[in-house]
Amino acid sequence: MSDNEIYDLVIIGGGPGGLSAAIYAMRGALKTVLVEKGAPGGQINLSDEVENYPGFTRISGAELAMQFAEHAASYGLEQVSDEVTAVEPGLDFHTVRLAGGRQIRTHAVVLATGGSPRQLGVPGENTLYGKGVSYCAVCDGFFFRDKNVAVVGGGDSACEEGLYLAKLAKQVYIIHRRDALRASMILQKRVQDECNMEVLWNSVVSEIQADESGVNNLRLKDTQTGDERDLPIDGVFIFIGFVPNNELVPAGVKLNSEGFVVTDEQCATSIAGIYAIGDLREKYARQIVLSCADGCMAALAAAHYVENRKAKAKEEACEI
Repeated sequence: MSDNEIYDLVIIGGGPGGLSAAIYAMRGALKTVLVEKGAPGGQINLSDEVENYPGFTRISGAELAMQFAEHAASYGLEQVSDEVTAVEPGLDFHTVRLAGGRQIRTHAVVLATGGSPRQLGVPGENTLYGKGVSYCAVCDGFFFRDKNVAVVGGGDSACEEGLYLAKLAKQVYIIHRRDALRASMILQKRVQDECNMEVLWNSVVSEIQADESGVNNLRLKDTQTGDERDLPIDGVFIFIGFVPNNELVPAGVKLNSEGFVVTDEQCATSIAGIYAIGDLREKYARQIVLSCADGCMAALAAAHYVENRKAKAKEEACEI
């Protein structure tokens, strides 16, 4: 890759959305490069099992990520392992700057940077990270075999991770601020059927406490009465949603009040030639299949955008 090269499309992020965009871009004969600083597949590498991706009754997140990556690579996709430091919109071309010093000029950009776990923001959370506080059951569940753990949250992720932990831990408490879970009914049923899982309703964590060996207690507050109580625990796993990784979103791109990028149905942002997909984009639900759909839509839209730009430039050249 040379600084003088001009690409049709740069995809930033190699999760399901980014890899799907790459597949469609390569099939559309776009000169494409995908930039990813970590392992291909993104967050799904952290999932123990995926049961709701069409065509796979059950598959590990890591295996599904590998299949996505291999599919994209089969088209000869150019991939760069580096960190993007800036996306600079331009009238003629957009510029993507890399930490390694390279810069890539391109007609279009797909932002597929995903999100990061949302934090509780309570005392002890940051200081005890890695000492009993975790945001990944698959990563850290092994360390809590035959111990008592808590899962904070009430959505699909909280229930899925809680069910995974139930296979390892002695007891799993799900702490939810409301009186009903938000997870799908099939996951709620599984939680109810697990003999070593218990839901603590109308409860929030007000403090995470520890001794010299790590987390040993949660201070819980009742959301209805305000009463507080202690829950002796060996570890706490937090799954209360994601914050969009919007640091690379250029100024001028419209965001909603939570920081997610506002797009149209083609995943186009308020700046021509820049698209946002997956967990970065404002949407009703966040699922692997929806990120893949976003990648498809953005790549098709980008192909149409690039073709129009090239056709217009050719017409202007002929008029001179």
